[in-house]
Amino acid sequence: MADDFHKPTKFSGSKFESFHGADDPAETIRVAHETAHALLSRARDDPEPGVIDRLVGYTDENGIDAIAELWARSSARSLPGALWRIYLLRVVIRQDPEMSSYLFQRGADVVTTIDPVVVGAVMPTGPAEIIDLADRVLRGLFEGDFAIALERAAAFCRITASGCTSLADDLDPTEPERSSELTRRALRYSQTAEELAGCARLWRQESLD
Repeated sequence: MADDFHKPTKFSGSKFESFHGADDPAETIRVAHETAHALLSRARDDPEPGVIDRLVGYTDENGIDAIAELWARSSARSLPGALWRIYLLRVVIRQDPEMSSYLFQRGADVVTTIDPVVVGAVMPTGPAEIIDLADRVLRGLFEGDFAIALERAAAFCRITASGCTSLADDLDPTEPERSSELTRRALRYSQTAEELAGCARLWRQESLD
């Protein structure tokens, strides 16, 4: 990788919906898979704290665009696709921790599933807690049970989707455009949750390539 990456790219939460897998030339797919496997193997074979810290904080210095060039167009149910989605979730959270924590906490208050237990967030979840959660989930990919890290991220997405839907219902009578935006975001989070859960199942079957 080159050393002259762009600075971190700022974007609103609505940009989250625009990032998803797509068909890509064979060479780009090959590079995406090779880099994802190399990075994961390097971290898990020799999990030095300093190395893991740099991997977790990579987008803070280099920007999400550097990773997007490698992995954003990969299949949703692939190793590079899974890594891309976790990194993207972390960037979205860190760029607006107040709204991220609000939507997450609202979702946690209304869901009736075990997802709040699965994700393992500190309750109540404020901006500092949501940033810490994002870091812990990403770190889990490199030094913990990979499938569990993916399942925690999927649970986070489902909870946040519930929060988006709940807020959208409240805003629909007075702010229909904002309500529609939140509904679209909820759908995207729900889709991402399904994709990450699918990746977790494939990993356990030793079929996540």
